[in-house]
Amino acid sequence: MSAFDPVWLTLLIAAFFAGFVDAVAGGGGLIQVPALFAALPRESPATLFGTNKLASIFGTLSAARRYVRAVTLPWRLVLPAAGAAFLFSFLGAAVVAWLPKDVVRPLVLVLLVAVAVYTWSKPDFGASKRSPRVAAEHLVAVAILVGALLGFYDGFFGPGAGSFMIFAFVRFFGMDFLHASAAAKILNASTNAGALLLFAPTNHVLWTLGFGMALCNIAGSRLGSKLAIKHGSGFVRAVFLLMTSLLIVKIAWDTWGTP
Repeated sequence: MSAFDPVWLTLLIAAFFAGFVDAVAGGGGLIQVPALFAALPRESPATLFGTNKLASIFGTLSAARRYVRAVTLPWRLVLPAAGAAFLFSFLGAAVVAWLPKDVVRPLVLVLLVAVAVYTWSKPDFGASKRSPRVAAEHLVAVAILVGALLGFYDGFFGPGAGSFMIFAFVRFFGMDFLHASAAAKILNASTNAGALLLFAPTNHVLWTLGFGMALCNIAGSRLGSKLAIKHGSGFVRAVFLLMTSLLIVKIAWDTWGTP
């Protein structure tokens, strides 16, 4: 295939929009993963997931770099969480073949609905920085736990991981949506790297396509992070609620809407 092939063009466009959405509020996988499965039905799921991780990690790193230059993050929390996310993402990807995802979908759906309702019902949630809900002496431990749980989830299943990360940073650590989105990008880059450690050595990555999508993902993420930084937490919150709602519809359809 060439870059002018209709299949490639479709995937490159999808990667751009996925990078844009993911940079603002997470949920880029809602665009990029279905596009890969629809465009390349003969490829194995592992190869499509591996290619998605390759494309995503570059866009996520680009967004993270832009955020880090614009906002100040509590690195003593973010770095331990990212380290745990990296390790447990690898473990999550390793057990993909062992655990039935049909058992996970209903639970994830309930959690996403709870996150959306909670955020929607509290207009001031994440509007500005607040004191952490966790005692100071437990902050690092909770950050590691959050990174481990969401890292494992992202490696194993994935949909909504970015949304859960943002919600966790707002809810437990008192961040506003802009800073929470920035912190989530660091964790997301770590989970993508952890999963790639499993997919790449087993040849479950379409490298040429993946790098092409990565360039488009970077372009989208640069635009998304620029708008998020410019318009602040209110903009991120609106996109967050939109993408969480779309994820709810998508997972509900996957669970009950297909024969």
